[in-house]
Amino acid sequence: MVDFKKVDELKQKLDSKRPLPEAAVRNLREVFRVDWTYNSNAIEGNTLTLLETKLVLEEGLTIGGKSLREHFEVLNHGEAITYIEELVSTQTPLSEKVIKDVHHLILKNIDDENAGMYRKINVAISGSQHQPPHFLKVPDEMGGLMRWYQSEVKKLHPVELAALLHFKFVYIHPFVDGNGRTARLLMNMILMSYGYPPAILKADTEKRIAYYDSLEKASVQGEVEPFIQMVVDSTEESLLRYINAIE
Repeated sequence: MVDFKKVDELKQKLDSKRPLPEAAVRNLREVFRVDWTYNSNAIEGNTLTLLETKLVLEEGLTIGGKSLREHFEVLNHGEAITYIEELVSTQTPLSEKVIKDVHHLILKNIDDENAGMYRKINVAISGSQHQPPHFLKVPDEMGGLMRWYQSEVKKLHPVELAALLHFKFVYIHPFVDGNGRTARLLMNMILMSYGYPPAILKADTEKRIAYYDSLEKASVQGEVEPFIQMVVDSTEESLLRYINAIE
């Protein structure tokens, strides 16, 4: 059983300090934006370092020896975060349109033909035994995902809801490319809409292997708890960072 006690205590502690100091929130937002972009891209193989990601994202610099695609991955992810922040601030609910819009931002200038479009081919996931649904079933599967989300949104703990949405989304693998980045953005959209800071799933080798292992366990054996626990741990870490910065 996943225990949400600690995450609840930390969330309560953060909420007790609201309204949060504006300067601290602004600084945290910038730090998290770089950290989130760096880790989410690095999980997928982007070779820009944390510092290089910051320079591309904040100053629009071009890093020598790095591909144009890698630069676009950083800029696009930054734009997608801004879009998600707008959705959260306007309390826009999750929908298939939102999902396609987020994905469109992720693949913009990289693969314009497939950006925001459900896949029209069958795909295999390298290193995984899981076979995503046939492409003809994707629209129905995504409709089912939205119905599941709407039925569970009031019942599940927000962190569990966010983690399960991430898992169910990558299980369907609705797009040709960019599924992982989109899943992590949607997961954090849910967390942020409940007043949590974004949970940053780390890209260092050990954490990255654990991330893929837990998704594989959930996909192939139906064991979702290790993945939910990973998201809980990441959320706790983010809450602590916020609390420490404010204190």
